[in-house]
Amino acid sequence: MAFLLRICLPDVPGSLGAVATALGSAGADIEAIEIVERRHDGTVVDDVMLSLPPSVMPDALVTACHAIDGVTVQWISRYAAGASLTRDLETVEELTAEPTHALARMVELLPGTFRSSWAVVVRPGNGSSQVSHTSSTAPDVSAVASGWIGLSQTQQLPPVDAWPSTTLVGVPAKGRDGEPFVVVVGRHGGPDFLDSEIARLGHIVALAASVQA
Repeated sequence: MAFLLRICLPDVPGSLGAVATALGSAGADIEAIEIVERRHDGTVVDDVMLSLPPSVMPDALVTACHAIDGVTVQWISRYAAGASLTRDLETVEELTAEPTHALARMVELLPGTFRSSWAVVVRPGNGSSQVSHTSSTAPDVSAVASGWIGLSQTQQLPPVDAWPSTTLVGVPAKGRDGEPFVVVVGRHGGPDFLDSEIARLGHIVALAASVQA
């Protein structure tokens, strides 16, 4: 079974090696590690993609990590089998490779890039709003989309009653034609979006808006 583990650890030599050793001893097979954020307090947040045999419970990984001084587990959850940690550069390359479909391709790539659940593009309409692009995993957002129009900056959005465990981030942008739109990304079940993730999301949306033909 595939899992995604988010940990916070001291940003010093040897810390990540100690974590990797502990996870391996607990029965995990590490497939990829990605730095999510470096913090001013001397710590770093990493996402670890790993697989576990059916006989090993994820709680064993949490226990193994917490046995290391300065290491905390922020989140652990099942993850799509065969998935990989898609890096921003790969996303950018795909957007620029086919500019006529940049926005449609972006909403399909964002969930994998940011380990989130879905993404949509919302545009203002005549007295309402319209959803112009959605990822294949997106819920019906038409009932709440009008509340996302008019954002002035990239930010975390208030929770929606229909999705009480989903964290939302909205990114306002303008296309090359000058028409505004908002990209909303939802992450169900955590973890919360970090400031660095929100900033990265804003950059990718701005790029997609600039290359969309």
